[in-house]
Amino acid sequence: MNNTKKIKISLAINTFIVLLTLTATIVMFNGINFMHETKPLLASTKLEMFKFFTVDSNLLMGIISIAFIIQEINYLKGKIKIISENLYRLKLSATTAVTLTLVVTFGYLSFIAEDGIKVLLMNSNLFYHLIVPVLSMITFMFFEKTNRLNFKDTLFGLIPTLVYGIFYTTNILIHAENLKVSPKYDWYYFVQNGIWTTVIVIPILFIITYIISLILWKVNKENR
Repeated sequence: MNNTKKIKISLAINTFIVLLTLTATIVMFNGINFMHETKPLLASTKLEMFKFFTVDSNLLMGIISIAFIIQEINYLKGKIKIISENLYRLKLSATTAVTLTLVVTFGYLSFIAEDGIKVLLMNSNLFYHLIVPVLSMITFMFFEKTNRLNFKDTLFGLIPTLVYGIFYTTNILIHAENLKVSPKYDWYYFVQNGIWTTVIVIPILFIITYIISLILWKVNKENR
């Protein structure tokens, strides 16, 4: 498959990602429920929705996809010869973030949720937890291949997790009472056995995040 065809497919997928992210954001912000089987988990409305890494990572993906769309259109029109190297770094960072969202949803939250994975794939979270992450991985690994990212660029994949980790940990410490934190403030249930578990949870999350970034970078790399 030639590069122009790959960019056209990437453009289509990035456009779809933006539309789905926008739709999911409007749905959650306004509390619209188009799936009523059971009460959804990890969903909120208005500004409170932005406390979730799920929402933040998907919005980051949507924003960077818009930037990619602009450069891809300019490339196809002949206005630019290459897509910005820094944009590829940002795409790696955002793709790592939404992939982490998918991994945590299926590998952790689905096991602690009372009704399993079903409640995590309702309404806007169907897009946030599954469809957008899968589309993001597909387009980055197979249609946005490049040799312009170096091994050290995999560290960019850690940035969203680091920023959110600071926010989440600070929120936990502020609301801790007798070394315990209410699920109201520990909405991912990471430290329900006591805040001491942060010394275990945080390193695990960073290791998983970096492994994801490494895999994405490796698969994305063009073979020449």
